[in-house]
Amino acid sequence: MRPIRVTFFGDSTCVGQGVSLYKGWVTQVAAALHNMSDEIGRDVIVANSSINGRTTRQALEDMPYHIQSHPIDIIVVQFGLNDCNYWKTDRGLPRVSNMAFIANLNEIIDRCLKFNAYKILVNTNHPTSRIEEIMPHTQISYEASNAEYNEAIRAVCASRKNDVSLQDIGLHFARLTGRGENIKNLLLEDGLHPSEAGHDSYFNVMYPAIAKWVKQLANEGGRL
Repeated sequence: MRPIRVTFFGDSTCVGQGVSLYKGWVTQVAAALHNMSDEIGRDVIVANSSINGRTTRQALEDMPYHIQSHPIDIIVVQFGLNDCNYWKTDRGLPRVSNMAFIANLNEIIDRCLKFNAYKILVNTNHPTSRIEEIMPHTQISYEASNAEYNEAIRAVCASRKNDVSLQDIGLHFARLTGRGENIKNLLLEDGLHPSEAGHDSYFNVMYPAIAKWVKQLANEGGRL
């Protein structure tokens, strides 16, 4: 009986930039899924095909090797924090426009389906504390741009309810701050990447969501 494979396909949030390897939320999920193996009677193999700084455009270029060349059972997709950024050298253009981001995200989903993904989980991104500084050659802050791209992710997922499951990380973090949690405690000093507490918050959302689909696949006895 072959193992169930869980793949993470994202950027530095999935890599765990700025925290120790074992503190990252993906590593925590991998350990918890490993411990589930005896319960479900199947091994669970977790692969992290994420790269710091990656946009959806780069992700599409990477998919033939990182995703399409391996069996896909459950895949977690998370992009946007790099797409929404504006570099000074781009003269007021985002790294990936909102329209291109939507198209890229749809194609990533299409490719996952074409290569027989059992379940695709798509995440929005956590809020940042970069709310005051205006990005070069624009009238918009980084966090305002992040919020726009989160809305694009929600729209894509709403239009493809039969294909994907939305994990609204942005909404989860908003609820935490609404209950009095300081966003700065959930982020590193750069105001962008999750801190250890931020990774723990990711784990609290993502592990139950992923474990649900792992158990369902195991119970169906599929993909033997």
